[in-house]
Amino acid sequence: MRSAALALLLLAGLAAGCTSSASPRRIEVRIHYSQFDPSELTVPRGVAVTFVLINEDPIDHEWLIGDSAFHDRHRQGTEVQHGARPDEVSVAALSTEETTLTFAEPGTIVYICHFPGHEAYGMVGTLTVT
Repeated sequence: MRSAALALLLLAGLAAGCTSSASPRRIEVRIHYSQFDPSELTVPRGVAVTFVLINEDPIDHEWLIGDSAFHDRHRQGTEVQHGARPDEVSVAALSTEETTLTFAEPGTIVYICHFPGHEAYGMVGTLTVT
């Protein structure tokens, strides 16, 4: 199933046999006025990407990235804090967090803040894996 493959996010350095000669990438995603900037990203498959999540707001947010089934589960209830899952990151007010992911399959997935009302307000971004 294609969406299941897209949801498979691997940490860089995991012994999963997914290595690449391409250089790792760093992408800053700013959170300001409860919006992601940029709200559209493109990354290559098989390359480790470190997302630097900079929350400039005086309130907490989260950055959850996955396919529609992943987001449907999160719409049912939001955790106060996310643990050691690289695709689910809590970003406290006025702080910065980093997470590194490698995307195995090409396609499009979204990143959303699922705190109450944030998705409806527009706190959604699209990531395209090429």
